[in-house]
Amino acid sequence: MNLVDTTQINVAETIIDFSIGQPDPDLLPLDIIQQASKHHFENNISPALLAYGAEPGSRQFRTLLADFLKHHYQTPVQADHILVTNGNSQGLDFMCTLFCQSGDTIFVEDPTYNLAIDIFTDHQLNVVGIPIDKEGLIIEALEEKLKRHRPKFIYTIPTFHNPSGVTLSGKRREKLVELSQKNKFLIVADEVYHLLSFNTTPPVPLGSFIRSETVISLGTFSKILAPGLRLGWIQAGSSIIKQLISTGLLKSGGGSNPFTSAIIGSVLELGLLDKYLDHIRKVYQQRSTTLHASLKEHLPDLNLPCESEGGYFYWLHFPDQINVQKLLKIAQQLEVNFKPGIDFSCSRKSENYARLCYAFYNEEKLITGVKRLAKAFTIFRKES
Repeated sequence: MNLVDTTQINVAETIIDFSIGQPDPDLLPLDIIQQASKHHFENNISPALLAYGAEPGSRQFRTLLADFLKHHYQTPVQADHILVTNGNSQGLDFMCTLFCQSGDTIFVEDPTYNLAIDIFTDHQLNVVGIPIDKEGLIIEALEEKLKRHRPKFIYTIPTFHNPSGVTLSGKRREKLVELSQKNKFLIVADEVYHLLSFNTTPPVPLGSFIRSETVISLGTFSKILAPGLRLGWIQAGSSIIKQLISTGLLKSGGGSNPFTSAIIGSVLELGLLDKYLDHIRKVYQQRSTTLHASLKEHLPDLNLPCESEGGYFYWLHFPDQINVQKLLKIAQQLEVNFKPGIDFSCSRKSENYARLCYAFYNEEKLITGVKRLAKAFTIFRKES
């Protein structure tokens, strides 16, 4: 398959690009989609599949999804609290459209997912950053910001955060929900990596707090099955789901992706996603271990984080005297790329950080990429 012609990826095969935060194409489960499609069309022949879909998504699919999430989250999940989307990007855009107007303020973690910042910029929102530490969002810093701002919502990636990899502690999750109720702002939780835990069990997802009517959880099949499906979900309280259903987009076009959701319904019904999740967790854990060990061997001067417990990323901290932008230019000449930390900061901080993704490449290429990065680091120091 030619990735350049058929996918979003536009990178020469000779380059190791640690900036790509996507699944490895070689791991995408075409066989599962084939099996599920066969199952669906052998058991369902209604032409209704090709009609405009129900605004929240079909009840059958939402029930299957709720059962799947209930099993993995170990918390109650109801079909009536789920609305089907085209993925988390659409879900986040929904939040901006429904709850914000141009000039409104929202809070984000600083650093945060860089492309979410682009979505907020599209909606002309005032983005205010809240710092994080090893336990995630710093609640005291949030409380200080709330004295000066009235955000429409706070956007958070609570589990295996992008880019830092940290997980918001259980106590901080509870405090965050408490503050949202007290100060009347919404929590938009991007829980895309929650199901990609390696060994430890993360705190309960923020989606389990939807009874507060301030929490909206975004989920997607992009990282746990395949991004080309363009299928995700919003989990929220009844009043928020009703607001979403009444939007002009869904009134006009019907529910998102009814055809794909029918096929993925068979994936869930047959238990195929559970088996696939077990597989990719093991693969990603091994890749994470390999990348961490290689960084420790070839770049011993870095302040390395602990070995990842899940998700996709390592957040590297370079010494203060290192100009990461200059290092990146040298690295690119050696055919290795990474995402500089400044791209993830709404305040343009994190200058001495870089994000590396271990999900996209196999172990051999990860090691090759680190060796190239180490060579770039050596050249930088000689030139400085």
